[in-house]
Amino acid sequence: MPLLILTLLATLSGALGVGLSALASHAYAGTSLSVAASMLLIHAPALLAAAAGIKAGVLNRSVGLAGAYVLAAGLALFSGDLVVRTLYGVALFPMAAPIGGMGLIGGWLVLGVAGLMAPRD
Repeated sequence: MPLLILTLLATLSGALGVGLSALASHAYAGTSLSVAASMLLIHAPALLAAAAGIKAGVLNRSVGLAGAYVLAAGLALFSGDLVVRTLYGVALFPMAAPIGGMGLIGGWLVLGVAGLMAPRD
């Protein structure tokens, strides 16, 4: 079930990234909406790869899941804050984007640790 949830988060990230890219190019050109879209599109395949790596045993399962979920949460906070700021002119909450950015960095680092902790051939 955790890998299914991770896969669904990845596909949602990709779909939202495509939709926000269209919105950014047609209605909100020159705003941070395009940054949010890019981050979603960049991290969608990373989340899929994390799920595949966990399933294949290339990543330690528990640490890999933790890293992937931290990555997804950071992505939601970072991109979500940029979207809300662009569309509504208010912050999601104070420091949401920086906290999300730190989550993205931390998630990548934890995924790296998960790779180091995976069983070796």
